[in-house]
Amino acid sequence: MSDALPTLWHIQVSHYSEKARWALAYKGIEHRRRSPLPGTHIPVALWLTRGAHYTFPVLSLDGRRIGDSTAIVAALEERYPEPPLYPADVAERRRALELEEYFDEELGPQIRQLVWYEFGKDPEHYVELVKRMAPASMAKFERPALAYARGFTALRFRAGDAEEAERNRGKVLAALDRLERELGDGDYLVGKDFSVADLTAAALFYPLARPPEGPLPPDQPGPVGFERFREPLDGRRGVRWVREMFRRHRKPAKAATAA
Repeated sequence: MSDALPTLWHIQVSHYSEKARWALAYKGIEHRRRSPLPGTHIPVALWLTRGAHYTFPVLSLDGRRIGDSTAIVAALEERYPEPPLYPADVAERRRALELEEYFDEELGPQIRQLVWYEFGKDPEHYVELVKRMAPASMAKFERPALAYARGFTALRFRAGDAEEAERNRGKVLAALDRLERELGDGDYLVGKDFSVADLTAAALFYPLARPPEGPLPPDQPGPVGFERFREPLDGRRGVRWVREMFRRHRKPAKAATAA
């Protein structure tokens, strides 16, 4: 495989990484993937972007190192315009980008904090997640790895803050309400075709919908508290729509190599 291939630096379970993975797969872009040891991604991201970004995803593309999922989608849209994720109509494009920003800012951080908060209260399922993310060679270090993961997410995402988690439950529900209002009776958020708005909303809602095509298999046990929050929402139109977007549009990556 050519050294000129785009390379995505990502975190397997991250919904923002899933947004970038989905954009690459949707456009059929052959690429490499790199997933450093969990917990090391901040220094790696800082190194890759010369201090501009401290988290993943980061995309290496045509000699550039692009951080932030929104910037990654924009760069892919410019470099690989077909199939498009930005609507051709100017007004629809503006609307799609506005919705992308809304879900990026008003859903992504909130559902992430809530998931990590509930994992922090559920060590059994947290260990299963750590095992899935860490190399097999680290199996004997699962307890120290768990302690590190809990400490890291508490600092990075305020995962230990119960009041913040309660606020975020309301914000996730508000984002789900907004999704359903924006959809109305349509199949897509903007116009009649799949766009960056749909990709963003579906990718960031994946922990709520647990689609088979998502980063984690639907039978992977989640934290008990999050499952209690999620299960009553399972039949809502917005949750069913997320699964449908994954079913219709989340194609496998094209000959991607992982490390």
